[in-house]
Amino acid sequence: MKKKILGCFVIVVLLAVLAAIPLAGYYLYFKPNDEVVPAFAEGELVLVVEGEKVLSKNSPKILEGEVLLPFDIVKEYFDPHIFWDEALGKVTITTKDRVIRMKTDKLDAIVNNQPITLNIPVTVENDVVYIPIEFLAEFYGIEVSYVEKSNVVIIDYKNSIKQIAEPIDPEAVVRKGRSIREPIIRKFDLSSGDTAENTLRIFEEYDKWYKVRTWDGAIGYIEKRFVVVKKLMVEKISDDKTPKPAWTPPKGKINLAWDMIYTRREDHSSLGEMKGLDVISPTWFQVKNAKGELINRAYSKYVDWAHSRGYQVWALLSNDFTDSEMTSKFLNNTDARDNLIREILAYAALYNLDGINIDFENMYISDRDVFTQFVREIAPLLREQGLVVSVDVNDIQCYDKKALSEAVDYIMYMSYDQHWSTSPVAGSVAQVSWQEKIVKRVLEQEGVPREKLLLGIPFYTRLWKETVDESGKKKLTSSALTMKQAKNLIIENNAKVEWDEESGQFYAEYTKDNTNYRLWLEDANSINLRTSLVHKYRLAGTCAWSIYFVSEDIWDVLNKNLKEIESYQEWLEQNRNNQYKFP
Repeated sequence: MKKKILGCFVIVVLLAVLAAIPLAGYYLYFKPNDEVVPAFAEGELVLVVEGEKVLSKNSPKILEGEVLLPFDIVKEYFDPHIFWDEALGKVTITTKDRVIRMKTDKLDAIVNNQPITLNIPVTVENDVVYIPIEFLAEFYGIEVSYVEKSNVVIIDYKNSIKQIAEPIDPEAVVRKGRSIREPIIRKFDLSSGDTAENTLRIFEEYDKWYKVRTWDGAIGYIEKRFVVVKKLMVEKISDDKTPKPAWTPPKGKINLAWDMIYTRREDHSSLGEMKGLDVISPTWFQVKNAKGELINRAYSKYVDWAHSRGYQVWALLSNDFTDSEMTSKFLNNTDARDNLIREILAYAALYNLDGINIDFENMYISDRDVFTQFVREIAPLLREQGLVVSVDVNDIQCYDKKALSEAVDYIMYMSYDQHWSTSPVAGSVAQVSWQEKIVKRVLEQEGVPREKLLLGIPFYTRLWKETVDESGKKKLTSSALTMKQAKNLIIENNAKVEWDEESGQFYAEYTKDNTNYRLWLEDANSINLRTSLVHKYRLAGTCAWSIYFVSEDIWDVLNKNLKEIESYQEWLEQNRNNQYKFP
């Protein structure tokens, strides 16, 4: 009897367990979680950007009703180029058409050299720089709001698609994750008639869920079946402040030449007719010291002469190539940069210039970013004054070419000095094959737009002189020659000449007084090949160093290739049967 009772008991227990399994499964997997939890920690001032809660070691601040954001948050989310000068306590913001300077604890700000009053200044607290973000909202194209009820700062980008939804079912809730087992962070009262507090903004769509943000900044997930998508909105920023397109020549490609001029040239007739030239760039302005003062070699007679010939004048602004330390001190001082910019703007107006060409060389690699900052600061102000802005670069790592190309109208690539004046090996100033590799790399890897890129071409030739001392040690030196000087040397010394296919130049060598001389000639043939690259890669044009070295026949080549020929295919057709003979 006892065995029968025990058997029945076991059966009952087993049946109970079997019955409990689906019930437990329901509670574990199918019963919605009814727990309601806070969306944010109590007392925490939260920053939400679009559909993301910003996590940072430094929180935003509310001061006298204004929102201030830590510098690192502004840099990460809104402006990677915002610049902090710790020594001077100054913040600089640059946009395509604005330069804004703000000093800590000062209500006076400067926008494009014009004073403006802030409601709240830049502040520093516990070594954290705080930026009054509402003042910058227009410049950054953002909307800033503070929801006091939830203690949340919400920032949205303008020009972004906004998908709006509303709950349609009393069971609709916003959860912390994409599962009904996740706790609830928001419920809705559909009977209240307050549609504003029931409005949701959708950020992401999943199979059965939407990622949403509530009116007061809470971010979570809601089941699709509980909402209806009401509308899509796109907030557009006015195009009134869009910069005008960069200057382009009336015909063909840009033909620019630098004029190496350090004293006044009273008679310009020696330059002759520079057929097809669009822009002349005289070497006029140079940084004098770390304070940003300038050496000025400009004079109005030159500009009048150039304009009478139809040439634009883009004056060159350089650093002192021999003093990297002074250049570094200048670049790293906001006030010094500001001083120089003001001087350049004044001189540009005084001399009726058409553009400024920035040529900073031999800089420390560590000054790469601050040089970009300087260009970003000067470019909008020059453009506001109607000037074309260009910057010279080469293969040295002190140039962030992509960032610079975003700030200026044109990039002048100094694609020469492949073998420089003190090179340990004699060679061409610039092999055409070497230049082509540079062009491909700059376009494909370094991110410079082809419509902004000017190919640098040399007008000079290096004469390499190799001597041997009594101990048998070789010594190599070089000197720069004009095209005419180089050609005459070849003829006068009856040099052995041959065409160098890789260089795209005539190579010559001769011996005189037990000394070996070698040169790679720059002439109409090499210039013809170099300028073909402009069409092959659809570049903006060429920039040549310098007028002093050129021979008269070169202008015809430049005019034909840059102004008359319209495509690389056309150039190939006209040069298919070229034969290279010297002279």
